[in-house]
Amino acid sequence: MFEEIFLAPAAAKHRNAPLADLRAGYLLQLKAGGARRTTLRKHANAHLNLVRLLDLRDHDRISQNEIETAARLWANPEGRRFDQEATSKAKQRFISHCADLLHHLGWIEADDAVHPCATELSTYETWLRKERGLSPETVRGYCHAADHFLTRIAARGILIGALSIADIDDIIGDEHRRGVWSRRTLHDYAQRLRAFIAFAEKRKWCRPGLGAGIVAPRYRVDEVLPKGIERNDVERLMDSVCGGRIVDLRDRAILMLFTSYGLRVAEVAGLRLDDFDWDAEMLRVRCPKPGRTQLWPLSQEVGQAILDYFQHGRPTGYGRAVFFTSRAPIRPLDRKALGKIVRDRLATIGVVTGRRGPHALRHAAAQHLMDRGMSMKVIGDFLGHRDPSSTAIYAKVDLAALREAAALELEGLL
Repeated sequence: MFEEIFLAPAAAKHRNAPLADLRAGYLLQLKAGGARRTTLRKHANAHLNLVRLLDLRDHDRISQNEIETAARLWANPEGRRFDQEATSKAKQRFISHCADLLHHLGWIEADDAVHPCATELSTYETWLRKERGLSPETVRGYCHAADHFLTRIAARGILIGALSIADIDDIIGDEHRRGVWSRRTLHDYAQRLRAFIAFAEKRKWCRPGLGAGIVAPRYRVDEVLPKGIERNDVERLMDSVCGGRIVDLRDRAILMLFTSYGLRVAEVAGLRLDDFDWDAEMLRVRCPKPGRTQLWPLSQEVGQAILDYFQHGRPTGYGRAVFFTSRAPIRPLDRKALGKIVRDRLATIGVVTGRRGPHALRHAAAQHLMDRGMSMKVIGDFLGHRDPSSTAIYAKVDLAALREAAALELEGLL
């Protein structure tokens, strides 16, 4: 393997160093994942320096602190045989490459800082999933709220068995005073926290009656306007991905799905090759939030964007997912990666404030239908809403009607 990425003298240096076969095996795995020669060389050099700096031997157990110590030694001019110390970015890359190798070999020591309520969280997650039968997204949201709360009380030295309603109020109050969370976020957090505390009471982890004392801040679903992207910004966004690069082909297909169908980010992340029925010109979308599957007519423009990506950009041999990373390691795009693509693309056209994630494009798609005079029923079906009240909020942003009403001459009525 070393002979494939280095010239003969350098390849011999890597081959003659300790743990050569193990290091070469990991490089082969990276190559199979689509890593380029330059990337493989960076990994190999980091691994060689790690082996030498820590004098690694087979089946050694290495902690994260030891990796960081090796990085500091490597970053020094003497360790690197350069005149200047390595940059912070280069040091972090060294740590990442070495940690990846050790994780692959199973030699890295687990972090000693175990969550103080790891057992309780695991029990709660299992109950939500198996007993309540909630969707993975809902389970993730409830567990995230419980984890946030337990981390906060642990930082204050409060045991869950000694928890009081005043402690709960302080935690929620702290988030309100920070001013980062919206009223909707505070409301949802309190609701989820009440569910966890009620579960903890039944398990006798805490004193009874605490859950009933948690009152979520008052919040009306329709008290705020949907936050979307202006239509001209959507058009500029699509114009910005007309290039022929692989990343442009991929991002154009992704953005077309968001702006044309108003799909949720989890729906795009969950698409598979079998979801496209090219003969019938239909698209099957699994909707995790409503918990059902919806069929869409595949428009010519969207279908062509998907085909362009399939034919000229999508890597093959990595599974049935539709969208993948453009750089190694090749892996399917998850929700976080899709969100970053949308935000980065909006930033390139100068949209850097307000809501800039995939959900803003969903709102923009719904608003476009509203501006064209579509009924609430049509818009609700388009968005996959089960409850009509979820769609009613868009009636408040019929700007054309509001402007018409504002233009009325009211002096004669006074």
